[in-house]
Amino acid sequence: MDMRRIIAVLAEEAEQQKQDQAWKLEPSDRALALETEAGLRDVVGPPTVQEGLPQIKRLEHLRETLAVLAISLSRTHGRLAWFLSGALNALEPVLRWRAMPADRSGSFGTVLPSPEEYKEAEDAVRRLQDALAVIAAETIDLGSVRPNQEANGV
Repeated sequence: MDMRRIIAVLAEEAEQQKQDQAWKLEPSDRALALETEAGLRDVVGPPTVQEGLPQIKRLEHLRETLAVLAISLSRTHGRLAWFLSGALNALEPVLRWRAMPADRSGSFGTVLPSPEEYKEAEDAVRRLQDALAVIAAETIDLGSVRPNQEANGV
């Protein structure tokens, strides 16, 4: 399964848990989700920006996303930690990537990613940014408010 699909599955599960009210975020979790989302947006920009960068810069940015996620993960627990852990796991292949050719002495098991792999990872990070924004958003339970309550003063 590619990184984009794994992040999409995580995002779908998070949205479902919020919708089912199985995941009720504390204000501190919302703040951390927003902070993480902003940190990811600072590192990986729109495709037109990222794709114009040299591969070494693109890899640097992707590694920074892992740092943002790891720091956020270290600051939380429960469902948000589980979500962030899943995101880190999805982006794990980035850890084995290198941007420079290796000489004869070896490359410690690293590989040169293809342009499509860079695009896939960056798209996954963008989907993760969107998912974190949704996670952080307040949800209002409209089912608990009856339409005539306010009109009748009830």
